[in-house]
Amino acid sequence: MPRKLLTAEVLPSLVEERLDTWGKAIRAQRMQQRITAEDLCTRLGVSRGTLRRLEAGDPGAGAGTYLTALLTLGLEPIATPALSSDYWRVPGQRVKHTQHERADAKLAYF
Repeated sequence: MPRKLLTAEVLPSLVEERLDTWGKAIRAQRMQQRITAEDLCTRLGVSRGTLRRLEAGDPGAGAGTYLTALLTLGLEPIATPALSSDYWRVPGQRVKHTQHERADAKLAYF
């Protein structure tokens, strides 16, 4: 069994709450849509243990797995609205540092 990289102790409380909410929503929608755990596991391509971790809001479960589960159950547009391109679009110019900033960075490196 792989070692968990994320634990609840190192996550901000907002992230913990969001994962917990997503887990509860995944379980509730699975039950409401009358999808068995085995069937959802097959659709997601995950083990029963991973589904249990998702439904429990475990931070060690992969973000891609959470998003795939939300998408499969029809929750993705509500649970994770798309970001405006203003947040991820890269401006056309590179950041240019002044000569003084470059010198400070070199000193800090060594």
